[in-house]
Amino acid sequence: MNALPHDQWDWHRDEVEQQLTEFFEAGGERVGAYGPAFQRLWSLAAQTVTGGKLVRPLLLIDAWHALAPARPRRELQVVLDLAVALELLHYAFLLHDDVIDGDVLRRGRPNLIGALRGEASAAEEAAAHWAHSGGILMGDLLLSSAHQVFARADLPRDQHLQLLDLLDHTITESVAGELVDVGLADGVIAPELSTILAMTSHKTATYTFELPLRMAAVLAGSRPGIEGRLGAVGRHLGLAFQLQDDLLSAFGDPRCHGKDRWSDLREGKQTAIIAHARRTAAWPDIEDLLGRPGMSLDQARQVSEMLVECGSKTFVEQLVEGQLQAAQALVSAGEQELPPAMRRCLLGLLEQLRGRQS
Repeated sequence: MNALPHDQWDWHRDEVEQQLTEFFEAGGERVGAYGPAFQRLWSLAAQTVTGGKLVRPLLLIDAWHALAPARPRRELQVVLDLAVALELLHYAFLLHDDVIDGDVLRRGRPNLIGALRGEASAAEEAAAHWAHSGGILMGDLLLSSAHQVFARADLPRDQHLQLLDLLDHTITESVAGELVDVGLADGVIAPELSTILAMTSHKTATYTFELPLRMAAVLAGSRPGIEGRLGAVGRHLGLAFQLQDDLLSAFGDPRCHGKDRWSDLREGKQTAIIAHARRTAAWPDIEDLLGRPGMSLDQARQVSEMLVECGSKTFVEQLVEGQLQAAQALVSAGEQELPPAMRRCLLGLLEQLRGRQS
């Protein structure tokens, strides 16, 4: 990624982190009027959802700079505010996703649900209900906060409406993808590879890469053709990114990626890896172990090794490379349309995604 000099890049990261800190500090003062329980929920959220890689906000800022160099500080501040809103949207989705999946860890430490559950002085079932409810409610609040930033952005009416439409489109696709993900996990929807890939694109690619790239085009006042091309590139990059996450969960080193190791295998999550394995002779042995909440480390390691041996790991690695090549082809074909700085930004991002370990 990175169309900016390193000192500017670091400044933007620091600025986004500072605005996120100020958001949670201001919220902490406001919620104090509603009692200690709400105040503690807010405080734990501030501790547990922050600290990520800031992929979405930094992509928005970098792409905007590439499309609209030397723009005034006033416009940059609007972009920074919206970048923070993207991270709040991400937090909201993470919280709701953790509730749906029953996860209690994120980045190798207790997530909001795990922290709430660990502090609750109640019976196990009541503590779990309290923690899940807190995750849902905090997710709702952050989703509302992201909308507030979009709604208050100081922009011309046409740009404002375009951004609100993009936000609505993104949330709709993310919810549609999450619904299918749940349907796949519960056996309500048939786990076809095409269905899994479409779900992955809707649930993750739209808001992780397509949204910030299209927002950058709108904010820079780019021609519609540029926004459309960036959106298509973003869909390929986002699908590759999520397929890589699936690979990391099943085969990666948790010391690098910080995820709960083999949680997808314990959950029996319907990923492209599993869709491929289902079509191999190894499937009966894999199916016998997959989806056991009490799966031992030895059993998880055994499943992971069988997925390697039957070719599922290689198959998904090839899917990732195919998506990256499709994105690269779109960038190359847009040589006359995309500014040189934007092409450098996208090609740099492609290289970062190849072989990522975290």
